[in-house]
Amino acid sequence: MMMGKRFLALGLTVAMTGSLLAGCGSAGTESSAGASAGSSESGRSGNENAKVELELFSTKTENADILQQMIDGFMEKNPDIKITLTSESDAATVLKTRLTKNDVPELIAMGGDSNYTELQSAGVLLDLSGEDFISEVQSAYLEMLYDVNVDKEQKAYGVPYATNASGVLYNEDLFAQAGVEVPQTWSEFQDVVIKLQEAGITPFELTFADSWTCLPPWNSMAPVIPAENFTDERKEGKTAFTGTHEEVLEKYLWLLDYAQDDFMGTTYTDGNAAFANGAAAMMINGNWAISEFLNTNPDMNVNMFAFPSVDEADRNTVTSGVDVLLAVSNQGDEAQQEAAKEFIRYALTPEVAQSYIDDQFAFSAVNGVEQKNETVSGVSKDIANGKVSNFPDHYYPNGFDLSAILQQFALNKVDGMDDTENITETLQSCDEQYDAANVE
Repeated sequence: MMMGKRFLALGLTVAMTGSLLAGCGSAGTESSAGASAGSSESGRSGNENAKVELELFSTKTENADILQQMIDGFMEKNPDIKITLTSESDAATVLKTRLTKNDVPELIAMGGDSNYTELQSAGVLLDLSGEDFISEVQSAYLEMLYDVNVDKEQKAYGVPYATNASGVLYNEDLFAQAGVEVPQTWSEFQDVVIKLQEAGITPFELTFADSWTCLPPWNSMAPVIPAENFTDERKEGKTAFTGTHEEVLEKYLWLLDYAQDDFMGTTYTDGNAAFANGAAAMMINGNWAISEFLNTNPDMNVNMFAFPSVDEADRNTVTSGVDVLLAVSNQGDEAQQEAAKEFIRYALTPEVAQSYIDDQFAFSAVNGVEQKNETVSGVSKDIANGKVSNFPDHYYPNGFDLSAILQQFALNKVDGMDDTENITETLQSCDEQYDAANVE
């Protein structure tokens, strides 16, 4: 059984994401350690005489450079171990293909979502529950991991490493120019959007040419608007998207009216660059995009706030989950497994964990490692106070391609389909495709 909306009493010290699914960020262009800008040569050719060789397979292209730096630092301290980084844009497909060929990488850095569940349920991941380094991880994020294990098994087949925040990214300078402040409710949000437009500022930059970026608005509203136990009951066949998610899609359609004209043709890469250069005031996405903005415009004043889904401010939450976990394949030999665990132990040290979240504008699952960057200060307090909901799509069955459904939903809007008809058709598609994928 999958859990529903969760207001986690995280007790976090603020410490941050497609992913294979869009809640967690995935650049739309292919990258690898061998070609990634900034990757060090030692990461590709160092420790040539090593006794143990590992592959670290990452599902996020945005973190390739910092992972390479971590690998280089580890190999310098461990000359008998060589680690090669693989970072793929179509990571889910690549990993599934390799799973069918019994070619599972020795180390995997991935999101805590249904793709992790698939590997965990396939029995190819090493149980790390008994390792001493597990005590370095915040218990709240271990609980998130347990929740996506098959049958909610209380074992750590991965180590939560970095966590994220999804909501509304905004240009502080454009907000000041229009004389608007961060909204706390849906009505206030609507007022901000209209005032921005009246000031001649495009409210939203959307990047729907990459289907995964259609998910963040849904992932913000779906944990708040429907019943709290929806994901549990949907898995059990006790409820449906039809009859419960109409308000989510009504508000989604409203947002589309205030995006740039070509949002269906704008890629994540191009939209990030445009947003960084002031083309729009807001982008609905996650902290994983901030590094992309600042690479384009280091002087950009960007921050985040929780998506205000409803008019009851206390109900609105930051969408946050395990953006990166580190898992070890049980298919490697004993020496490879021990070397992989040594890398995780190294990654969990405060200095290394801090370097990762500083680079990625992320939060950390490691005890005592805090994110202090001003670019995410707008959501830090909510996260510290546990005003958080996990990504709902982490609990949908693998094979349920919600991002494609929502991309078609947005295209229907552009093509002039009646809103009521569009909502009805989209929720029917959700139910049909969910049921087809919801098999044990």
